[in-house]
Amino acid sequence: MHQKRITLTRYTIEAEHKHPGASGEFSGLLNSLATAIKVISNQVNKGALVGALGNAGEDGAMVNVQGEVQKKLDVISNEVMLQENEWTGYLSGMASEEMEDVYKIPDHCRRGKYLLVFDPLDGSSNIDVNLTVGSIFSILRAPNPGDHASLEDFLQPGTEQVCAGLALYGPATMLVLTTGDGVDGFTLDRDIGAFILTHPQMRIPADAREFAINASNERFWEPPVKRYVEECLAGKTGPRGKDFNMRWVASLVAETFRILTRGGIFMYPKDSRDPSKSGRLRLMYEANPISFMIEQAGGAATTGRERVMDLAPTDLHQRVPLVFGSKNEVERLTHYHDEYARGKEPDTLKSPLFSTRSLFRTQ
Repeated sequence: MHQKRITLTRYTIEAEHKHPGASGEFSGLLNSLATAIKVISNQVNKGALVGALGNAGEDGAMVNVQGEVQKKLDVISNEVMLQENEWTGYLSGMASEEMEDVYKIPDHCRRGKYLLVFDPLDGSSNIDVNLTVGSIFSILRAPNPGDHASLEDFLQPGTEQVCAGLALYGPATMLVLTTGDGVDGFTLDRDIGAFILTHPQMRIPADAREFAINASNERFWEPPVKRYVEECLAGKTGPRGKDFNMRWVASLVAETFRILTRGGIFMYPKDSRDPSKSGRLRLMYEANPISFMIEQAGGAATTGRERVMDLAPTDLHQRVPLVFGSKNEVERLTHYHDEYARGKEPDTLKSPLFSTRSLFRTQ
């Protein structure tokens, strides 16, 4: 008896059959996104063979709206996402990390009832050293289907997302997505050119022994974050009574997939480096879609102070702090923030453990 192999196409069509009156547009949009992901994956895999590594513009390096130097693959991936999705008739507009303004669907293309926001190539600083990178996307309903989308149309809280997903370009190319009914993972079978369901209904364990944070920013962290990390580092001899491992890949998609598969907590918290920025990660096309997937897999996602998906966006490229992962760990850190805000400074913050030890040195 042959094992049933469920392709992404079959998956989306069967899902639409559960909703009488569905037009087929949503499954069509997911399949056009899958095509874009295959094309980007091919470019990433070939890398230097097709001259795709290095900075865009070379000597006169190109900078995106975020003030970040663009890699060649950033630009290529952005163009692929636009070209593979603008003509489908499913979208009334798109928005990207790499573009300052909303992308209007060309007049010769039909406009549809969805909006697409995306980070075309997350973790692009890892490209030249051959570490895992990926794409992140979020689908929203267009308030005015068939019309050109405005900036205001996109400024919807994460709770309004129809679908969120990420692609991983690693040892295998994977697509992970949620439509609000759990999280499913697909692996690209290059022999047949199709995504196959390999990780159905992914679940994040409530407890964990791994944490991910950029330790080089320790001096900028707020006291609740320092408290949490110090307790993890103290291991079995500390208040947590168990040992933790620390991870940091500097690729949001890779960190997310690791947590989806085995649990843990990821922290890119608010810090004091730049008072003009409340956080580092972008709400619309990073924090919201990641939070939707994490919550659908049984985890939690917060800024440290409030649920990410409840935030009302004020700008397309708005930045926020982001903490997500195993529910009990996220809730512990949120509780520490709450105690700190209420002035309830625990003794641990005054103890020798906290005041004389840092991550890597003795003072």
